[in-house]
Amino acid sequence: MSRLLSRLLLLSLLAAGPALAEQAPAPSPSPLPSPVRIATEGGHPPFNYVEDGKPAGFEVELAQALCAQAGLTCTIVLHQWDGIIKGLEAGEYDAIMAAMAITPKRAARIAFTRPYLRIPFTYVARRDASLPPPSPATLPGRRIGVAAHGPQVAYLEQRVPGAEIRTFDSLADATLDLRAGRVDFVLGDKLDLATFLARPEGEACCLLVGDVPAGEPLLGEGVGIGLRKADGALRAAFETALAALIADGRYDRIRAKYIPFDTK
Repeated sequence: MSRLLSRLLLLSLLAAGPALAEQAPAPSPSPLPSPVRIATEGGHPPFNYVEDGKPAGFEVELAQALCAQAGLTCTIVLHQWDGIIKGLEAGEYDAIMAAMAITPKRAARIAFTRPYLRIPFTYVARRDASLPPPSPATLPGRRIGVAAHGPQVAYLEQRVPGAEIRTFDSLADATLDLRAGRVDFVLGDKLDLATFLARPEGEACCLLVGDVPAGEPLLGEGVGIGLRKADGALRAAFETALAALIADGRYDRIRAKYIPFDTK
């Protein structure tokens, strides 16, 4: 009798197994790390640099605000650019904020938050030039100076095929030819060109005349926080905090200390 009861009990457990499995709660997500270690390079002002022996800059201050908004305890650590993704994958830190552009190659290895920084392409012209606002319709035939190895070359080749593209070893060389009147426009990173215009020689000769429209695919997605792909909860915490900082103006107040134009 006892042997029969044992068999009946075993059969009932086997029959109930699928139902019990369906009712079992899903595993809870892994807790957020504490502290959250955020790596930055420390050598790319105004985004990140070292001041009085401590990390500083736009990304450092933004990271501190994001952590405060999300209720996270965070530390900022310095890491050289080479190997910074490898360090994240190895668990040396939990996130990267180091002016790292989101690219398909990087996104195949790590996760990114939505962009927290976008630097547009912009055109600069001489103050005394009577030129229409730059656009694909008005630029064919115009001489446009660009850095030879910058992404602006591909943009002009694909979007403004009629332009006369003049390439230079550096953006600084392109602005020298602009000042001399040997090119009509210079196209470059807006932060670099804003820095040029802030100098006496730039302010005297030239001015910003227009950005490449936002949303242009060749501009790329922008800069995001890099994270391990498994750290979905941390990614969500940062994205929620970033949305809050943008909505209430704190993002722009931080940005304005370092960058003189909108970067959202």
